[in-house]
Amino acid sequence: MEKNTIEKLKKKIQTFPDEPGIYQFFDTKKELIYVGKATSLKNRVKSYFIGKRTSRPIEQMIHQVASITYKQTDSVIEAIILESNYIKKYKPKYNVISKDDKSWNYLVITKDEYPLVIPIRQHELKQKIEQEIKKEFQYVFGPYPGLAQKPTMKVLTKLFNLSTCQKNKKAKKQKKPCLYRQMGQCLGVCTGEITSAVYKQKVIKPLVTFLRGGKKRLLTSIKKNMQQAAKEKQFEEAARLRDQLHNLQKIQDVTLINKSFFETEETNTQEFITKIEGYDISNLGTTGKVGSMVVFVHGEPDKTQYRKFKIKTVEGQSDVDCLDEVLTRRLKHNEWKYPDLFLIDGGLPQVNRIKKVFKKTGIQIPIIGIAKGSDRKKNEIILGTTDREIIKWVYKHTK
Repeated sequence: MEKNTIEKLKKKIQTFPDEPGIYQFFDTKKELIYVGKATSLKNRVKSYFIGKRTSRPIEQMIHQVASITYKQTDSVIEAIILESNYIKKYKPKYNVISKDDKSWNYLVITKDEYPLVIPIRQHELKQKIEQEIKKEFQYVFGPYPGLAQKPTMKVLTKLFNLSTCQKNKKAKKQKKPCLYRQMGQCLGVCTGEITSAVYKQKVIKPLVTFLRGGKKRLLTSIKKNMQQAAKEKQFEEAARLRDQLHNLQKIQDVTLINKSFFETEETNTQEFITKIEGYDISNLGTTGKVGSMVVFVHGEPDKTQYRKFKIKTVEGQSDVDCLDEVLTRRLKHNEWKYPDLFLIDGGLPQVNRIKKVFKKTGIQIPIIGIAKGSDRKKNEIILGTTDREIIKWVYKHTK
C-alpha cells in the first residue's frame, strides 16, 4: 500500500461515525476481502492503522486494502446480523482464512413443539452430520464471529419474549408459572396458556424476520398487529406489541455491553436494585416440603447462588409457616450477601409473616409478594414496602 493511499484512507476514516455498523475492506480490484462489525466504526477501523499489528490475517495483509466503506446500523446486534449475512453472501477471503472454531458461533432454532433458541459454537455444529442438523433444527443463523452469547441471548429474550419453560418438563406438566411468567415476561408456555402454533406465530416468526435482517419490515408488521389488536379490544396483546415495538426501536441506543436497556428510565432504582432473591414453597405431600431460593443479579439469574431448604419444623401444609422457616434460616447465613429486594411467591399472609421475621431480626429490606389472581392469569402484586421508588420499579417490571 502506497503511503499516499494510507493517508487518504486515514483521512476518510476520520469522517466515519462513532456509531455501530459494519466496515468493508476492498482491494485494488474492488473485491471485498474482509468485513467486520464495530460498536464504533471510526475507532475500530482507525485501530487497523495505528499501533502494533496482531497475527490476524487481515491485519498482516492490511497493505492490500485500497478502499473502505461502511454501513451504519441502529444497534450492535444488528451489526452482528449484517456482518453474518455479508460473510455468508460474499465469503470475503480474509474472513474465511481467519475462521476460528472457538470464536465463530451460530444461533439455532429447534424443531420442538415450543422451539428453543440456542447459541452453538461452530465446532459443535461440525460434529453433527447434515441429516442431524435438518432433523433437530428448523433454522440455523450465522456465522457470528466472536458473538457474546450471554448478552446477545439476553437482548433477544427481552425483545421477543423467548421462553425456556419447555426445558422443564416437570414444571410444564404441573402447569406452574415460572418466575418470568409471574413478571409478565413469559407468554405462558409453562402454564399452557399459549399453544405451540401461537407461540411460533408471536415469538419465533418475528425473531426469524429480525435475524434475517428485516427489522424495518418487522416494525411495520408489529405496528399493524398492535392496531388490529386494539381494534378488536384485545388490550393486553396490544400493550405487549406496543412494548415490543418500543424495545425494538430503543435498541438503537444499546450495545451488547450496555446495561441501560435492562434498567428503568424513570427512576434511579438501578443504583440499588441490583440483586433480588425470590422464594417459593413446593408442597410434595405432608413429608415432602421444600423451599427454593433463586437469585437475580443485574436482571440475570445467578444459579451459583440458588439454594434449597428442606422444611424441618412445619407439620401439614402451610406455605406461610414454611416461608417463615426458610427466611429465618436464610437470614442466619451472614456470609450470603443480602439482596436489595425479597420477592415472595404468595399473598398478603405470606408477606405479613415475613415482615414479622424481618422485624425480629432487625432486617430492613423491601418485600414484594406475587399472588396468583382468582382466574390464575392475572397476578396480584402485594407491596410489603411504602418506598415510592421501589413501588415504581415493581410496577415498571411487572406490568
